Amino acid sequence: MMSTTTPRRKKPAATAVIAMSALMAGLTVADSALAQRAPQTSRRASAAQGPLINRVAIEGNSKVEKALIEGELQTRARTPVNQAAIDADVQRILEIYRRTGRGLAQVTPRIVDLPNGRVDVVYTIVEGDKTGVKEIRFVGNNEISAGRLRGVMQTTETNILSFLKSSDVYDPDRLANDLELIRRYYLKNGYADFRIVSSDVTFDASAGGYIVTIAVEEGPQYRVGSVSIDSRIPAVNAEALRSDLSISSGSVYNADAVEKSVQAVSRTVARQGNPFVQVRPVGTRDPSTRTVNLGYVVEEGPRIYIERINIRGNTRTRDYVIRREFDLGEGDAYNQVFVDRAERRLNNLGYFKRVRISNEPGSSADRVVVNVDVEDQSTGAFSVSGGYSTADGFIGEVSVSETNFLGRGQFVRLAGQLGQRAHGIDFSFTEPYFLGYRVAAGIDLFSKFSDQTRYSRYENRMTGGQLRLGLPMTEEFTLTARYSLYQQELTIPNDEDKPYNDCSFPIPGVTTSTNCLTNGEASLAIKESQGETITSLAGLTFNYNTLDSTRDPRNGFYAEVKTDFAGLGGDSRYFRATGDARYYYEILEDVVGIARVQGGHIIGLGDNGGEGADLRIIDHFFMGPSLVRGFATNGLGPRDISSPDANANAIGGTTYFGGSLEVQFPIFGLPRDLGLKGAVFADAGTLYGYKGPTQFDIGGGSILDPDGGGVCERVAGEPQDCIRVLDSDKIRSSVGASILWSSPLGPIRFDYAVALSKEEGEVQADGTRIGGDRTQAFRFSGGTRF
Repeated sequence: MMSTTTPRRKKPAATAVIAMSALMAGLTVADSALAQRAPQTSRRASAAQGPLINRVAIEGNSKVEKALIEGELQTRARTPVNQAAIDADVQRILEIYRRTGRGLAQVTPRIVDLPNGRVDVVYTIVEGDKTGVKEIRFVGNNEISAGRLRGVMQTTETNILSFLKSSDVYDPDRLANDLELIRRYYLKNGYADFRIVSSDVTFDASAGGYIVTIAVEEGPQYRVGSVSIDSRIPAVNAEALRSDLSISSGSVYNADAVEKSVQAVSRTVARQGNPFVQVRPVGTRDPSTRTVNLGYVVEEGPRIYIERINIRGNTRTRDYVIRREFDLGEGDAYNQVFVDRAERRLNNLGYFKRVRISNEPGSSADRVVVNVDVEDQSTGAFSVSGGYSTADGFIGEVSVSETNFLGRGQFVRLAGQLGQRAHGIDFSFTEPYFLGYRVAAGIDLFSKFSDQTRYSRYENRMTGGQLRLGLPMTEEFTLTARYSLYQQELTIPNDEDKPYNDCSFPIPGVTTSTNCLTNGEASLAIKESQGETITSLAGLTFNYNTLDSTRDPRNGFYAEVKTDFAGLGGDSRYFRATGDARYYYEILEDVVGIARVQGGHIIGLGDNGGEGADLRIIDHFFMGPSLVRGFATNGLGPRDISSPDANANAIGGTTYFGGSLEVQFPIFGLPRDLGLKGAVFADAGTLYGYKGPTQFDIGGGSILDPDGGGVCERVAGEPQDCIRVLDSDKIRSSVGASILWSSPLGPIRFDYAVALSKEEGEVQADGTRIGGDRTQAFRFSGGTRF
């Protein structure tokens, strides 16, 4: 039996190829149809979003730069119009104007149609008047007045001087910094429980400005109870570290002093070979006794090394300028105290708007990366200033300065002065890190002219330079070495307006035999000092400063001692020492007492270095209101009484000393941010010890009398005593009152003083007195910057 199988029919290969071709042809036709429909779909989507923007324009802005506004806008050219984005941009522009103090600004957007389906978006701005901070209110401050707290803040209230300042403009970043300043102020003054409850800022359209309300909770003021140091490192002696502490038992608790103590102890222990030391302050508060028992725990910190220090955001300042403010480097042991110190140093430089230091983990558990984020700011300044003082008259100055020259951290200044009785030019350059060390090296070049004819019948021009090297020994103490080389040219004017040498050189039509001594003749000692002299001088300056503020000190001590030796070549030979010390103490809130002492002595040296050689006139000290207010410039001290013009012929002294007491206080009823204060003072001091020549070889005839009458004639060719000096060590004293104004244009001071004691002078045969001190009750000094 046979079976049959029907074979499976195979599709011919040609048929398969034809079917595949048809399929591909169908896909191609479909893709082509989709491609033809896509532009239409895209155009419909674009039409749904809006026409394309050709450009975005800003109109009406004059107080805010266009680039600043454009950088904040979401609306861009070549993008579809989006009304939501335009509305958001309007709010951004308004916020920019609020931050710059113009809360009443108005912004109107409009869309301008153009051909080809495009549009322009235009923002029209009406800037309006400046809207500042109208009022700063404090709630909860029972111990510290609102006026004092406003004085701590950088933000100020709007007043009649607002056109000269920008600190009354509301700025959220500045206000946040002000809150930190207020917190630090309370902690510095013993309020350890202090906290800021809230801060609220509202814009009052009716008042035309912002109202800032800050709620605080002060708590009690604490004093320091016990102070202890606990060293948990065997090699570190705790008691030996007590000298580094800046706070002691019984004093008012001061968070700044605690922080300085931590830094000082950390440095000392690190220098002893303990790089991973960690100094931790601990405090136990006792509200019942209002004391804080302080302790400093010295212990081993985690063994972490700095893997890398990243500097970011510095578009102008060089990296090394930032790195050198660190006491730590890459590879060193990490210490948070030193990192915080570097952050404060960088903020204090004034080169940056913002400095922030943060950490992130490194490549291993014992490594850390330190990130330093900064934002450069302008550090150059061009200023025009002017002022008036009773000593120098009207004076103006033009200066150009740069505190971060070429981003290298160097200080450069060029200034020119022009005034009634003084003019000159000076140039200064300072490198704060000389040869890579924390040593400030600088050079000063100057040429100055001063007219002293109102007081001593001579004019003086000084031209030269100075090299200086400043070494900070501690945070408070600085030592500066100086070398100066300068030339002085002393001249006596002799013309119709100033006939101060016409007894020797008569002026036709002016000089007569009866008036050459009475019309302002210069002392023979001054005449003998005419000409050019060169001084080569080396000196040291010792400076100690613990003031809480250099601009407006309330507490602290400042002292400066200078020693100078002249004789390293040149014409001068002397040793000179001067000192000035001031102590500030806040008696009551905003009432500051100031005690000041000053003094100086100069010794003439002979060619062989011995003491006792005569000094030149211009080497002597000349004193006036800088020592005792109520006296004219060069108004006290030794005088030549040989001629009737003795009142003008101050010839200086070699020794001076004096002291003053002053109390400064706010003027009742005036806003404190106006910067006006009153003061009362009492001064006392003296200048004496003329050591210049009194004998002169005048040659034949007479120097002083052109008719040959002879006041100082040559006798047998020997020098004679040609001048008589009234030299009294009597204490001069005065009392007075002042008005001080820390104006936006510069410091201005008005003094009115009454002399209580003075040198009256020598009584002549006719009953008149000559050689007495010259008083000046009113004194004004001030300057502007605009």
